[in-house]
Amino acid sequence: MNGPRKDRLCVVSLGGNALIRRGEEGTIEEQFAHTRACTKQISRMVMDGFRIVITHGNGPIVGNIVIRNEAARNTIPPMPLYICDADSEGGIGYMIQQTLYNSLRGIHEVRDVATIITQVLVDGQDRAFEEPSKPIGPFYTEAEAGELERTRGWILKEDSGRGYRRVVPSPRPKKIIETEVIRHLAALGVIAIAAGGGGVPVVELASGDLQGVDAVVDKDLATGLLARELGAECIINLTQVDSVYVDYGSKGQRALREAGLEEISAYYEQGHFPPGSMGPKIEAAIGFLRAGGKEVIITSPELVGEAMEGRAGTRLLAA
Repeated sequence: MNGPRKDRLCVVSLGGNALIRRGEEGTIEEQFAHTRACTKQISRMVMDGFRIVITHGNGPIVGNIVIRNEAARNTIPPMPLYICDADSEGGIGYMIQQTLYNSLRGIHEVRDVATIITQVLVDGQDRAFEEPSKPIGPFYTEAEAGELERTRGWILKEDSGRGYRRVVPSPRPKKIIETEVIRHLAALGVIAIAAGGGGVPVVELASGDLQGVDAVVDKDLATGLLARELGAECIINLTQVDSVYVDYGSKGQRALREAGLEEISAYYEQGHFPPGSMGPKIEAAIGFLRAGGKEVIITSPELVGEAMEGRAGTRLLAA
């Protein structure tokens, strides 16, 4: 990152799959270890003078919450998905709060850290509600799926021969309800953890009241929206991969070290970034840069220091 760092507002996004890695059991010890590695890097940014807001993913963690929810449905009343979303925000936020506090304490940079259970406004008329596509929760037999569709009004789809899974809408985020709270905290030097898992999706009723809806908001799109609303200068997206790749999966794949807005937009339009992988990150980055953001860094937690110096990862620039 070029230029003075002091007081620059940066949104740091931790991917859910950076907290539970492929091939792991997903134990709480594993989750804490990965969260600790991420927050160690964030504490260095704080020491360098950045003002930080943290967002995070919640997959597959929220899926595990839904599975527990369903496993106990004959013992206690099952909770709706939007409550599971809020639960994941609180649980993951706690891990980030504690590990970041400990890391900052270790370098004598103690700061207040707070988790904000964040509501994200979506449009109840979004086409995603007509065509739910996001699979979540456990697998069911065909008979169980039919019963759930009849009794709960769910939509279930067969998933690669493994059984049936519930699919839910993934509407686009329109507004972060708690943006002003987050802004005030950042101005006071508090590190806010917000929009976890894309936030809790809510719709606005005719009365003006908010109401939770069973849906999943993409974490990267919510992060980009929050960064725009806050007027942040940069987004750092920490994920499982070291860089953004073009022609990914082919013999000619190559890491994209640095690209301007026009170049990355062209690659996006050419289909280099599929919707189920890097697509939302790149879409969010393009929207952020077009709205006045200065740069986006995408890399793994282990390489973030080098990426900020331009020696690793991918840097996307407004110009």
